[in-house]
Amino acid sequence: MRACRRPLILNHMVQRISSHFNASFAALADATRRGVLDQLARGDASISQLADRFEMTLTGMKKHVGVLERAGLVTTEKLGRVRTCRIGPCRLEEEMAWIARYRHVWDARFAALDGVIDELKRQEKARGRRKGK
Repeated sequence: MRACRRPLILNHMVQRISSHFNASFAALADATRRGVLDQLARGDASISQLADRFEMTLTGMKKHVGVLERAGLVTTEKLGRVRTCRIGPCRLEEEMAWIARYRHVWDARFAALDGVIDELKRQEKARGRRKGK
């Protein structure tokens, strides 16, 4: 029996965006990494300072910073024995646009639900007035 093989279609742009989105959202999925971004928004910090701030080991913080760095959210620079972290070049504009599309969908759904609830309230009030007469 022969296995059915589909031709493989490769779209490099879609793959790049997908892996970029995956890296961004994976980086932002962790509370510690979001906290590191908040901290770096206030100013540059060494990995040691971040590790102290978040009460974790240097190895643990290096891993978190590595995830943020691969996503382009953080850059690091080593001067001597100190690795300094700062906010990276990724501005999350594509991610925000992607989220905005879904926000629009959910806003429309909640607006429709509000309309249904308002209509049910009107009907209930109307029934209450009829019973009171």
